[in-house]
Amino acid sequence: MAPSHAPDVLVVGGGIIGLGVAWRTAQRGLSVAVVDPRPGGGAAQVAAGMLAPVTELQYGEEPLLRLGMASNERYAAFAAELTEATGLDTGYRRTGTLAVALDSDDRAELRELHAFHGRLGLASEWLTGRECRRLEPMLAPGVRGGLHVAEDHQVDGRRLAAALVAACERAGVVLHRAEAAELLVEDGRAAGVRLSTGERLAAGRTVLAAGSRSHLLPGLPDGVLPAVRPVKGQVLRLRMPTAHGPFLSRNVRAVVRGQHLYLVPRADGELVIGATTEELGHDTTVTAGGVYELLRDAHELVPGITELPLVETGAGLRPGSPDNAPLLGPTALDGLVAATGHYRNGVLLTPVTADLLADYLADGELPPLASDFTPDRFTPRAAA
Repeated sequence: MAPSHAPDVLVVGGGIIGLGVAWRTAQRGLSVAVVDPRPGGGAAQVAAGMLAPVTELQYGEEPLLRLGMASNERYAAFAAELTEATGLDTGYRRTGTLAVALDSDDRAELRELHAFHGRLGLASEWLTGRECRRLEPMLAPGVRGGLHVAEDHQVDGRRLAAALVAACERAGVVLHRAEAAELLVEDGRAAGVRLSTGERLAAGRTVLAAGSRSHLLPGLPDGVLPAVRPVKGQVLRLRMPTAHGPFLSRNVRAVVRGQHLYLVPRADGELVIGATTEELGHDTTVTAGGVYELLRDAHELVPGITELPLVETGAGLRPGSPDNAPLLGPTALDGLVAATGHYRNGVLLTPVTADLLADYLADGELPPLASDFTPDRFTPRAAA
């Protein structure tokens, strides 16, 4: 049993997933602490913040679609509640997404995706190339067609992270700005962590939300958590002119030379372009090649971007599970709960992850919506 002064819940990892879980759990009346040297840091500082469960759908990902749609439906209220609690704007906008094709093969693929949307009852509208350019005049003349999804939105990951830090502090969450050096295990149960300062933090339950480093926490017993690998994504930030109307008014996606590309326009004139997909360990170096490829492909989609100032480059690490879907809920180690492995959907899935984990931590029952994402799904089942 944890000491009387120990929090009910200790969250290891202060990115947006960990902070979201901490905030919602504190709202349920539990005492909560978070361990992270830079609360609000992590992949959200690089992420474009597209909330696009429909346009990012891939075949075979129907359970992930349900989770993403549930989170997207909660986002407006989630963002509004954060702003009300903190006075901070999250950058949430109902912009929609336009996914376009640059050649006949991409056009055929988008047509198939449109039909798949129809079979699943998802709302997407097929547009000709001319109709796409009517919506977004800066698109290249060679655009062959596209899908418009009005219910895809966006949020600013940096603003969201800052608001979650402030919301946690206002809700009484204790933020320990230090590294978790070791998971403490006592009598076969997770009992808290030892900090890099040497301090021991006991807790009733421990939530592992450390992104791509989740399974690397010293002291974590073998086999308790599936490996979470880092997937590097390089991102560019440009500045759009605002004097003569918007350069782009909605999220734009395409496949260029076999690589997925997105452009996300912010209300303040920032344009985010991303992202590369590189499995190179925990390397976050921005490379000349990565910048070149993103600018080259973006120019093919929106030629006018070459006139825009390039104001920032960056790279982050997406946490990928073995099947690229999140790991949510209790692990094989009593007292240890997972909230990691969100891969490219961490920003999108923050509200639903926070709600599902808070429900579990407060009530002891994992909601059915999380049942496809428990960490034990990779464990072979015994024959009946």
